[in-house]
Amino acid sequence: MSQPRTAVGTPQSRVDGRLKVTGRARYAADQPTYGVLYAAVVDASVGRGRITGIDDGAARAHSGVLRVLSHLNAPRLPYVDNPGSNNPAPNSRLRVFQDDRVRFFGQPVAVVVATTWEAAQQGARLVHVSYAAEQPVTDLTTAPADPPTTYARGDADRALNSAPVRLDLTYRTARNHHNPMEPHATIARWDGDRLTVWDKTQWVIGGTQQELAAVFDIPQTAVRVISPFVGGAFGSGLRAWPHTTIAALAARETGHPVKLVMTRRQLYFGTGFRPAYSYRLRLGSDRTGRLTAMTHEIRGETSSYETFTEAMLAPGQMLYSMPNVRQSYATVPLNVNTPIWMRGPGYASAALVIESAMDELAHQLGLDPIELRKRNEPTVDESSGQPFSTRRLRECYDAGAREFGWQRRNPKPGATRDGDWLIGTGMAAAVYDTARAPAQAHVRLNADGTALVQSATSDMGPGTYTSMPQVAADALGLTMDTVRFELGDSLMPPTPPHGGSMTMASVGSAVQDGCDKVRRQAITLAVNDPRSPLHGVDPDSIIVRKGRMSVKNDPTHGETYRQLLARTGRDHLEVIGSWAPPEHDRFSMYGYGAVFAEVAVDARLGLVRIRRMLGVYDAGRIVNPKLADSQALGGMVGGIGAALLEHTVTDPRDGRIVNANLADYLVPVNADIQNLRAIYLDGEDREADPLGVKGLAELVLVGVAPAIANAVFHATGRHIREFPITADALL
Repeated sequence: MSQPRTAVGTPQSRVDGRLKVTGRARYAADQPTYGVLYAAVVDASVGRGRITGIDDGAARAHSGVLRVLSHLNAPRLPYVDNPGSNNPAPNSRLRVFQDDRVRFFGQPVAVVVATTWEAAQQGARLVHVSYAAEQPVTDLTTAPADPPTTYARGDADRALNSAPVRLDLTYRTARNHHNPMEPHATIARWDGDRLTVWDKTQWVIGGTQQELAAVFDIPQTAVRVISPFVGGAFGSGLRAWPHTTIAALAARETGHPVKLVMTRRQLYFGTGFRPAYSYRLRLGSDRTGRLTAMTHEIRGETSSYETFTEAMLAPGQMLYSMPNVRQSYATVPLNVNTPIWMRGPGYASAALVIESAMDELAHQLGLDPIELRKRNEPTVDESSGQPFSTRRLRECYDAGAREFGWQRRNPKPGATRDGDWLIGTGMAAAVYDTARAPAQAHVRLNADGTALVQSATSDMGPGTYTSMPQVAADALGLTMDTVRFELGDSLMPPTPPHGGSMTMASVGSAVQDGCDKVRRQAITLAVNDPRSPLHGVDPDSIIVRKGRMSVKNDPTHGETYRQLLARTGRDHLEVIGSWAPPEHDRFSMYGYGAVFAEVAVDARLGLVRIRRMLGVYDAGRIVNPKLADSQALGGMVGGIGAALLEHTVTDPRDGRIVNANLADYLVPVNADIQNLRAIYLDGEDREADPLGVKGLAELVLVGVAPAIANAVFHATGRHIREFPITADALL
């Protein structure tokens, strides 16, 4: 008998909200640890070369400084292969303090350990490092590239040559940094040969635990990772960065726990970023707007010591119907830190180009941008031949056009004004892969009728502490206030990384499986117990509401969990729930969306302001509409940053990031945000997972930047192909 659904689908407030707003939520650097020392990293001040000397005498003489570690005195670390990690190339990752080579500006070259944070910071400033500097390679457009990844169907070049309508466009996107509120931090403590770390991470087991075990060549079970709260990450916590190894190394060398908190500036070169791209797109169509061919030639930055790639090719293969596609995606090794996945990875960058180009094609053909997209809707995934599990992109277009008032739009660019402001509207499609992976969860039903659910996942902001109890409460037949969910500890059952919009589908399905099993255990006990009011009743006819088991059509006929466990002398029931997607999917699974934007552009100054935005999403079941809105509006804000503001500036002389601070690296603030709204199509995707969810957090950023760019064109008549769109490009 399926359970009544009373929690899933309702707008529940965050159960951890009060802890966060009152400052009682303890993040990585907040954990109390007796006898802790403080570490500060010394960063390379050249972008390429070799270290010729380290003078740490002044630092060691400074009051409170205990140790200075560098390649000159650090022990050799095993750094065994770690093929199961989330590192882009785990066998070639940066090995801290293992040689004199400098590969990028800001690379850790030493660490100072002191009794206070102030002493450590001052000690780091007193370390003098000399270099034999070399010219760093920083230019994505001129540096030699690695052999590309390619894809082809049909004969795209031949089809382009014969297409009645052709466009040949080159776009450039800037590097974007994550800039979470909580800086990355690690506290490390050794107890004999066992290591405990409190770390800011999005992957407790497969990320930090597995990497530290590999670096120090100790059993994975000898490393415990604790991460109860993550103050934003957006992908930057999907792997263990060098500072985590440094903290653990310093703790082992000093024999004391060590806390290492990265500065805001260090986040720009100590953790990863969304890489910059150069993207040439050629497309051809007939005169009715039916696409015949596209070619994609993509160059993306990576580090000189690791090859980082992301899902840049997928949107160009399946978003629109066309018989001929050719793609080439080459990474370009530069003297930079390794990039990492950032919200909407790959899809956001690719969609920015594809959806901007579709708008240019619509204008050239004199077609409405929505109509052009509808004419090129595929019936199957043409990259695989698989049917779509669900694809309701047309409904997203229609609902968005109706709610946004698209029909009132004057299609002529530059035709609508409000005083000195040029007004424009634009739209773009959004798509993101429905990712899922094996996960487990421990479920315990206590004798007092409460439940405890545990899983080693993370919560960087989407509301995992809230959404998992919603699933558990419905499956167990309890109220949410009687379910406690715990996460962020490697002693708990394993989960995939908390990223890629896969947590709800993967961990949520494991939670549901475990809760279903515990509920069935209790029902089986009851129907087999002669003393139970439910003795002999068909188990399939029993449901549970507010902790009370009863026959569905006779609610008076039953008993509570507490009564059952007390009578049978049990203090709890418990199981490990698990779920894994099938080895081979029979369907193509994606979430979809349509994003609409209205902008105002100052005709004299070139300033762009967002007046309103609307996103309509086909994301399967929405577990919590309040949390979904938080994700959707946050994604729109991130997309506004990518479209108009965020841009890392590198000095080519030494590889220094010039704007490595929040004063010069601009992100959207309250004054930039007005009238954002999200709508979710009602439905579910049962082919994807038992909960019917498709993933939302990545999807809601994809499509935002091109919708804004298309609105800027509609306002000004100028197609901008270099992002972010700055005032000088519009003057």
